[in-house]
Amino acid sequence: MEMYYLYFVAILGLLFLFGIKIIRPTQRGLIERLGKYYKFAGPGFHWIIPFIDRIYLVNVTEQMIDAEPQEIITNDNLNARVDAQVYFRVKSNEESVKGSIYNVNNYKWQIVNLARTTLRNIIGTLTLKSANSERGKINAELYKTLHNETQSWGIEIVRTELKEIDPPKDVQETMNKVVKAENEKIAAIDSATAAETVADGIKRAKIKEAEGYKQSKILHAEGEAEAIKLVNEAADKYFVGNAQLLRKLEAMEASLENNTKIVIPTGTELVNIIGEMAGIVPLNRKSDKI
Repeated sequence: MEMYYLYFVAILGLLFLFGIKIIRPTQRGLIERLGKYYKFAGPGFHWIIPFIDRIYLVNVTEQMIDAEPQEIITNDNLNARVDAQVYFRVKSNEESVKGSIYNVNNYKWQIVNLARTTLRNIIGTLTLKSANSERGKINAELYKTLHNETQSWGIEIVRTELKEIDPPKDVQETMNKVVKAENEKIAAIDSATAAETVADGIKRAKIKEAEGYKQSKILHAEGEAEAIKLVNEAADKYFVGNAQLLRKLEAMEASLENNTKIVIPTGTELVNIIGEMAGIVPLNRKSDKI
């Protein structure tokens, strides 16, 4: 009898151990009893009845899934290899967790297929060039579609990112050549502009130098003209009255060279000038007193 009792206690102990469930803070749980929803389980310790209750755990942290690369025909009939990533999370409230379990079968797989279909619809209306230049617009439309379609699943789409939009290899090589040619053209224009700027600077410097030389010549000529003017004014002022006296001195000098005797009246300017030249001060004549 005691043996049966021990077996019973051991079975109860095992059932208790099997029923223990620990839910982490990053998870939420749904407990079903006999196939029906029973209650919502938050983080912490929970005990369920083994073989009668069943718990479904849902990760509520942000997750990322890859939409997987696919070939999409663009509007200009080119095959583009397109890949994208979707970041999402299951909302942590009870209704959202229930929606992720009961409203959709494998929400991750559904999100991948919905993203792939949406990308085909969007990029199929664009040319390859516009698809590459309008990545932001494609991301926005992809996000909007996924956000609207996953509302009833209890899913929050955090963001979407295009990983690649790659054209065929031959098209890529042609595009690379075009880009290279454009860059070389821009570099040549920049080089020509720089050379033109340098030449213009040299030209301006030469003009400035010539203008400076011209201005210095003008100033120099104006200085000489001013000096000549001052000399002429001085000559007019101081030497006009002595021109005849200067002529007489020249005549006397010529006569003296030939030992010619010249009678010079006393009291004339020639006497005073000759006396000054000889260092003799002439005597003043005393007037007769009456």
